[in-house]
Amino acid sequence: MLRTSPAPWTTADIPPQQGRTVIVTGATSGLGLETTRALVHAGARVVLAVRDTTRGEEIASELGGAVSVRRLDLADLTSVREFAAGFEGTADVLVNNAGLMAVPFSRTADGFETQLGVNFLGHFALTGLLADRITDRVVTLSSVAHRMGRIGIDDLNFERRRYERWTAYGQSKLACLMFAYELEHRFVAAGSRLRSMAAHPGYAATNLQSRTESVQDALMGVLNKVVAQSASAGALPTLFAATVPDLPGGAYIGPDGIGEARGNPRPVGSTAASHDRQMQRALWERAEELTRVTYPL
Repeated sequence: MLRTSPAPWTTADIPPQQGRTVIVTGATSGLGLETTRALVHAGARVVLAVRDTTRGEEIASELGGAVSVRRLDLADLTSVREFAAGFEGTADVLVNNAGLMAVPFSRTADGFETQLGVNFLGHFALTGLLADRITDRVVTLSSVAHRMGRIGIDDLNFERRRYERWTAYGQSKLACLMFAYELEHRFVAAGSRLRSMAAHPGYAATNLQSRTESVQDALMGVLNKVVAQSASAGALPTLFAATVPDLPGGAYIGPDGIGEARGNPRPVGSTAASHDRQMQRALWERAEELTRVTYPL
């Protein structure tokens, strides 16, 4: 008897989301926009947490009354605090989606290396400031690039190390994954009903590949056309992590294809470094120091 493979998980498999509120960071393009579209189609109310509110309002107008727009600049902790202070009510899910990839060296308003600041520290602060108003789960975006990441715990912000854009990106995405795991450990230790998940999109064609401000933009533009999966396919692991009801906390969701570059969403593994409990705790403590945000756990 022939075995049949499980049917691919698609947006049609998202459970009804009526009555649920989801905050999505970086929702004006790429993965965030596709995540938002699918959630709204499934009935959710979505809060677009975005830097470009003009673009956000255009999307809200397109998608209808279930979408609201709030300004959030993850490169500025003042903006993060203002977003959290102004958010009323509760959210079932927070999707920490926004990110930068392999950009030239720069610093955030708070002096953080920009990729670490936006991808990790801004989301760390946002999650902590909203933690008592989240009712179901937090989903944090990582990347297959976490595998090349190393946490320079004594010099996270490249104040003494020579900056290399891909080294910095790998560190930031490893930090995101370690944060998701450590958050789950802390939820469990506190007896919380909340869950922390992580997801990665594989190789998905988005505008991230056009922002390195180097010759790599042209190369990745070609790869986007011949190798990458679409942004809508890349959003499926996020949607799986955000909506599957019985998914256990601590799950990491990515594509099931070769190298996890593309395919159907499923639980995937991660490096031994990402599960280093001592480093998870050290990174958490350093993030608290840098952001001055502590969690109500």
